[in-house]
Amino acid sequence: MNEDALDQTAVVAILNEILETELSGVVRYTHYSLMVFGYSRIPIVHWLRSQATESLAHAYQAGELVTHFGEHPSLAIGPLLETHKHDISDILKESLEHETAAVRLYRRLFGLAEGRSILVEDYARQMVAKEEQHIGEVRKMLIG
Repeated sequence: MNEDALDQTAVVAILNEILETELSGVVRYTHYSLMVFGYSRIPIVHWLRSQATESLAHAYQAGELVTHFGEHPSLAIGPLLETHKHDISDILKESLEHETAAVRLYRRLFGLAEGRSILVEDYARQMVAKEEQHIGEVRKMLIG
């Protein structure tokens, strides 16, 4: 194998893991949005549902790249954690863990693609930036 060649098998494996993680985000954020009560419910529910929508868009992107390489997108959904803790702070902490796990996957993908595939490298770079932005938003919300 050429040293500069993209390891498509490894790339597709990570893309499928990303797909599964993002789909679990859809379920997770949707569930969280149903469990919010109190005075701040409306803006928090709106934010959580927008996160679910964005996770679905990220899942689509990962799946499209899997098929770009002629492979089959995973039908699995990543781990779903039900802690039965529905305080806003607990929800945000669990969201932070989810977003941090996603960043790790996108960084691994970037490492495989760097200098080997502009398409995958740019995708991974953009996704790391988006996920880091989400992490920053969640951290700011946890301060309040």
